[in-house]
Amino acid sequence: MDYSLFYFADDSTASSSGRYRLLLDGAKFADDNGFVAVWTPERHFHPFGGLYPNPAVTGAAVAAVTSRVGVRAGSVVAPLHHPVRIAEEWSVVDNLSDGRVGLSFASGWHAGDFALAPEKYQDRKRLLGETVAQVRSLWRGEPLSVVDGAGSATSIRLYPPPVQPELPVWTTSAGSTATFRAAGAAGTGVLTHLLGQESAQLRANIAEYRSEHLAAHGSPGHVVLMVHAFLGDDPDEVREVVREPLVEYLKSSFHLIAGSAASVGAGFDPARLRPSDIDFLVRRSYDRYYETSGLFGTVERVRPLVEAFAEAGVDELACLVDFGLPTDTVLDGLTALNRLRASSLEEAR
Repeated sequence: MDYSLFYFADDSTASSSGRYRLLLDGAKFADDNGFVAVWTPERHFHPFGGLYPNPAVTGAAVAAVTSRVGVRAGSVVAPLHHPVRIAEEWSVVDNLSDGRVGLSFASGWHAGDFALAPEKYQDRKRLLGETVAQVRSLWRGEPLSVVDGAGSATSIRLYPPPVQPELPVWTTSAGSTATFRAAGAAGTGVLTHLLGQESAQLRANIAEYRSEHLAAHGSPGHVVLMVHAFLGDDPDEVREVVREPLVEYLKSSFHLIAGSAASVGAGFDPARLRPSDIDFLVRRSYDRYYETSGLFGTVERVRPLVEAFAEAGVDELACLVDFGLPTDTVLDGLTALNRLRASSLEEAR
């Protein structure tokens, strides 16, 4: 099991200074301590994740302060951007990092993001596959046919050329089996989480993905699971330290996640719920989420959960660490998370 750090801050307005200290200091820690990657997302027009409107920009910052760790997007919202622009930006980051870039692509999970390209919202699923294929082709040095400003057909190539001859790619899924299958057929990895699926569904989805990937490409692929994470030495202390920040984090994301679910037929309108209703629902689910869906407590307490994730087919745990705890508390907790990473590596040997 590999370990990486994942960032998706819940409040981009909390402080006017030092907003990216946790990202950069955490990236340095990951670089020094054997973590495989640092992931930053793409989010627009909302405090939840609002620190990260462009993962290429934050990726460039991570590249500048590290020398080994992977620099990844989790995720680029592909339909919002021209494929040439995606390829150009990330080729620069690949050069800055000396070949450490990797991208997960998403079709878009929230209609509000598509204020940048409203005409693409309804067709976003098709555009995802088309854009990913074009970015990968450009990355390999192949020409792309386009129409220029004068209306003339021409072909263009990517500059600067990237360091890596092949772009490492994942597809982001909130739990759709169809997306897992499509990722396998396309030969990408999968980046997923447990906010939209139960553990049994995750296992089944990974099995479907592996089957498709093996059939189409002769290899099992790569699955990354995003999990909230904070470890310490005292399990009772960790539970109480985490409780309110995690509850508030889940509440802040509720309308976005529930709205996405409603758009595919969940059957209810989250906008009709009162704040007290949301608070009640999240607090009722807190203990279950704490026990089964995140790396919380001590290294010893979470070992069985890590083993269960591995048995389900997860290759990498992307540890989401910026869910509302103070920056210094999170940075101190990375030491225990690194002990878990090191122990997992030792057991694998």
